[in-house]
Amino acid sequence: MNIAAMTLLCRDCFHFDHQDGSVCPACNSWRVVSHPALHRLGVAHIDCDAFFAAIEKRDNPDLKDKPIIVGGGERGVVLTCCYIARLYGVRSAMPMFQALKLCPEATVVQPSRHKYSEAAAWVRNKMEALTPLVQPVSIDEAYLDLTGTDTIHKAPPAVSLARLAAEIEHDLQITVSIGLSSNKFLAKTASELDKPRGFAIIAPEDAEALLAPRPVGFLHGVGPKFAAKLEQDGFETVGDLQQAELKALIGRYGETGMWLKRVAHGQDNRPVRTDEERKSVSTETTFRTDIADHATLEDQLWQLCVKTSDRAKAIGVVGGVVTLKLKTSDFRPLTRRISLSEPTQIAQTIFRAARPLLAKETDGRKKYRLIGIGLSELADHRADEADLLDPRIARRAAAERASDAARAKFGKDAVITGRAARMHKEPGQ
Repeated sequence: MNIAAMTLLCRDCFHFDHQDGSVCPACNSWRVVSHPALHRLGVAHIDCDAFFAAIEKRDNPDLKDKPIIVGGGERGVVLTCCYIARLYGVRSAMPMFQALKLCPEATVVQPSRHKYSEAAAWVRNKMEALTPLVQPVSIDEAYLDLTGTDTIHKAPPAVSLARLAAEIEHDLQITVSIGLSSNKFLAKTASELDKPRGFAIIAPEDAEALLAPRPVGFLHGVGPKFAAKLEQDGFETVGDLQQAELKALIGRYGETGMWLKRVAHGQDNRPVRTDEERKSVSTETTFRTDIADHATLEDQLWQLCVKTSDRAKAIGVVGGVVTLKLKTSDFRPLTRRISLSEPTQIAQTIFRAARPLLAKETDGRKKYRLIGIGLSELADHRADEADLLDPRIARRAAAERASDAARAKFGKDAVITGRAARMHKEPGQ
């Protein structure tokens, strides 16, 4: 690291200069951030520290130095807890009885959702004043892309973020942790490094060295079960994944292997998307003549699943809810939904979920003039998580993506399923 090119930011007085040091030369504060890339990084992840618990402590000073748990009764679960309670091993989503065994002196507070929503809206407005590119992840965290905002705010993104953190702390009396980098994955990773009240930097050129010694479970998106499987397969650290051949990872984990290879090197090409992005991806068709035959409707459903899948893949999202839409010959609409165990963008998975929904509505007596299929509860596509739990899903997903590649290269008719071929022979619907 070139010390001469170091840039320093004071998080208290916002002094920003090209120099090195562990103390601010302007105000003597030790709350400084320094890095050679500090002036050029623009993608951030902001996470409110123990948000619900922080709001409750703010509104009841008697709880300030006590462990508190926000959640339901003894048969409920922990929504969140303060950092004191976390020292006892309490975690979000833990059964309440288990949390109270670990920390019997904790104060349990019923959630006040209106207060949380009000505070979250305030923070959101402040974020949007910095940049229009704000992507909420949940009520208490979001990604921001401040690239190119230097001229507007008369300061680099790092300074704007430090000012925002100070404003939140002063006006709302809660703290946030900030991660700053060049992409969403590294920004999220950085925000976890210095909690609470943190501000961490990961430059892309530092990512490999920083990630290499970490356990594989450190990677955002690798859960405990997946981490255990990776360790069982000999990948104990992120460095092991960095050194692995891409072909070998894909052969073992399907597309998830490709994702692992990318994030192990700190690579992520997902843009920061605003919440104005679409909430669902869907396709529908109106028949020239009404249809009652179940097999014909099922063929049409398959074609729509392929189109919906193609659209989801094109914009890089997966959906956790499949919705079947039907309209009868007398224009009466029917809507049926099912939640998936894992979000998907795979046509075969969408079809397998929607097929039973269609079967319940097609007894041969009712005619339909329209059918549609949609994905909602959208999230950024990462990889086919279920591949690791069901090898059949891995094979189906791999085959479908190979077909996608062939269609992209040689045309949409390059790969045709038996069902699609039958439909080509029976036009007119």
